[in-house]
Amino acid sequence: MPYPKRLVNDGETVVLDLQPHWWYFSKHIVTGVPLFVLLILLFQVHGDVRKYSGYVYIVLLVVWALWLAREYLQWRFTYFVVTDQRVVFRTGMLSKHGVEIPLERINNINFNQNVWNRLIGAGDLEIESAGREGQTKFDNVRHPDGVQQEIYRQMEVNARRQAAWSASTAAPAGPSIPEQIQQLALLRDQGHISDAEFQSKKADLLSRM
Repeated sequence: MPYPKRLVNDGETVVLDLQPHWWYFSKHIVTGVPLFVLLILLFQVHGDVRKYSGYVYIVLLVVWALWLAREYLQWRFTYFVVTDQRVVFRTGMLSKHGVEIPLERINNINFNQNVWNRLIGAGDLEIESAGREGQTKFDNVRHPDGVQQEIYRQMEVNARRQAAWSASTAAPAGPSIPEQIQQLALLRDQGHISDAEFQSKKADLLSRM
């Protein structure tokens, strides 16, 4: 399920749109192993014990299936998104939780992978940022090394964009000293200032060169 377009800012481009690695969901499936073992043991008993144990088993199976469905929906509605402006994490279907980190506030990015994580292409990502949160950890990220590199690349692009914007909005430089002397000479020729005032101002300007 792609990240909702209504949550993307105007002029913002989504670079990575990831859901948690499937390993997140498989760990919850493994919790059904005790139920499988219980089913095998159930076939070893007879009579009323087996009958009533079967009812208990069905109840446990239904509870596990509902819990698994809930975890699946949680997985489906979890997003890890990188744009050209920020890193966004959102999770939850009804009750929601989200983290948003502007690229210019990110100080450092680390990732962790054990041998198994490297084999399946999963891992954890830690982002250190300026502000109250400090360090934020994201679990079960797909190919965290590649995500790390992409975030760094977007940070560089964003920094160049911010620098270009600052340069374009900077106040224009004032006239140079020779230009100011020319302006003073024009004022003198037009009679707005005396020659003595012109010479005094000219000397002051020349002293700044």
